[in-house]
Amino acid sequence: MRNFARLSVPVLAAVLALPAGARDEPAKEGVNVGKTSSFTKLVPAEQVEAASAQQYQQMLRQAAQQKALAPDDHPQVRRLRAIAQKMLPFTAKWNPRAEKWKWEVNLIGSKQINAFCMPGGKIAFYTGILDTLKLTDDEVAMIMGHEIAHALREHARERMGKQAATNVGANVLSSVLGLGNAGNAVLGASANLLTLKFSRDNETDADTVGLELAARAGYDPRAGVTLWRKMQEANKGAPPQWLSTHPASDTRIKEIERHLPDVMPLYSRAAGKAP
Repeated sequence: MRNFARLSVPVLAAVLALPAGARDEPAKEGVNVGKTSSFTKLVPAEQVEAASAQQYQQMLRQAAQQKALAPDDHPQVRRLRAIAQKMLPFTAKWNPRAEKWKWEVNLIGSKQINAFCMPGGKIAFYTGILDTLKLTDDEVAMIMGHEIAHALREHARERMGKQAATNVGANVLSSVLGLGNAGNAVLGASANLLTLKFSRDNETDADTVGLELAARAGYDPRAGVTLWRKMQEANKGAPPQWLSTHPASDTRIKEIERHLPDVMPLYSRAAGKAP
């Protein structure tokens, strides 16, 4: 990890229960992105989440050694955790496992324009994305919702499952005899979950689900448009790491705008602005 600013930071674990009434809204409200990929079934969720927790803690230890983890009382840490606290109660709709995840939110001092949420609810923001883009709370919620959506939709597990399927195709006989070990093999040889890249479809999926999460929490989904315009400005040179697989573009903004009618009523009600 490079270019760390002088910040530091213990870990917050927050498991939040769904508030009363959140389950009572009509099922037809919100966005529809279909079911999670069947490839996720090739890799055990428990193992992916355990690997994620281990890698996340390793990252935090490394950042702490670099004096790059922000403390609990850092204003931006408190801000991020407050936004997360409003959003997390609505995650179980998308993945029932989320109610049992030990959610964590941390801030890392780095110039990187980056943020992520690893499987099992391990969230991190870099100071670069907050400082460079001068994000409003609504825009932070768009980013956080997007990253949380990756975890809820199990995109990392999907990528591992596809790798497992590829391994099966490469050696059919041994895979048929020991398919139950496919997940272990992928986890053992695969990817660092901190740097795993998602497909463009995954990114669009995360944009859409994240938009709903933020809206239900009372954050203005129209901030998705202003966020990506800021990303376009930051993208004039080399793409920021956060945009490496799906750069901000007019097409992406249009896709967000297409879903605004689905989520604006949720935002209006959550923000107390419903007619």
